[in-house]
Amino acid sequence: MNRWMKISIVTPFFNEEESLNIFFKKVENALSDFRYEIICVDDGSSDKTLEGLLEHKDRNQSIKVVELSRNFGKEAALTAGLKAATGDAVVIIDADLQDPPELISEMVEKWQEGFDVVLAKRKTRDADSFMKRLSAEWFYRIFNRFADEPILENVGDFRLLDRKVLDVINALPEVNRFMKGLLSWPGFRTAVVEYARPDRAAGTTKWNYRKLLKLSADGIIAFSTVPLRLATIVGSITSIVAIIYAIFVVGKTIILGVDVPGYASLLVVTLTLSGIILLCLGVIGSYLGRIYDEVKGRPIYIVREFHESDKASKESSEDS
Repeated sequence: MNRWMKISIVTPFFNEEESLNIFFKKVENALSDFRYEIICVDDGSSDKTLEGLLEHKDRNQSIKVVELSRNFGKEAALTAGLKAATGDAVVIIDADLQDPPELISEMVEKWQEGFDVVLAKRKTRDADSFMKRLSAEWFYRIFNRFADEPILENVGDFRLLDRKVLDVINALPEVNRFMKGLLSWPGFRTAVVEYARPDRAAGTTKWNYRKLLKLSADGIIAFSTVPLRLATIVGSITSIVAIIYAIFVVGKTIILGVDVPGYASLLVVTLTLSGIILLCLGVIGSYLGRIYDEVKGRPIYIVREFHESDKASKESSEDS
């Protein structure tokens, strides 16, 4: 690799104090042959994660710490890290080390071969629970069926991006950010490397099913209008059925006379139509809510302080 080229590592941290030492040990070993920087984004941790990051920053001048003013979520923290990266290529990696840093050298080799994006694909998800594997499988099926731009199955945020790809992503203005979709959207020449995902190195996951469900819904709504079209189709079919039924009732009344209406059938029809209407309104409301968030124009994140060494600051100025 050209000695002047620099690799930026971007990692969001949220209550990861238990994994800091092993994380930096493995990542620094993997980057020993490269000119690099490690962008650590503290996403409003409530434990001693920030203190630990600052200690490692003082030890290694290539480490920079972006301290957010509160917890904005992983997608916002990742956005902040990508904005702060100054390298010729950036590698996104999680702090739990389920993304093995040893794969970085292979990703850089693919980049040197001329690929603009290098994706890390999991061979298996044995480290995940059965429910998480099942939910992930269904998410990819639903997302790729609905989305205008599908994403590769079993590929997370762990990937390498060339600077020109990073510049495109940093220019995207969305407030509601589904990073897997945004990172895949630009396209460019792409390579894939496979790996077996290990268990979490330390600590516990910060994701629960409620957060995963919200993220999945954000992804589908952000990259597809199919739910809106489905609501239109369901509404149209229901209207046609209602018209046909109305004609049938009128015809029956004219021919056979008026009979006593059935309470059960009336209740079923009313509840069914009401349910469909509320479902369609819910879908439309989800899109309107996201439009409202975008129109407000609030920042995706707020940086409380950017910590870097004087030497790193000088190098960043020279690079720019």
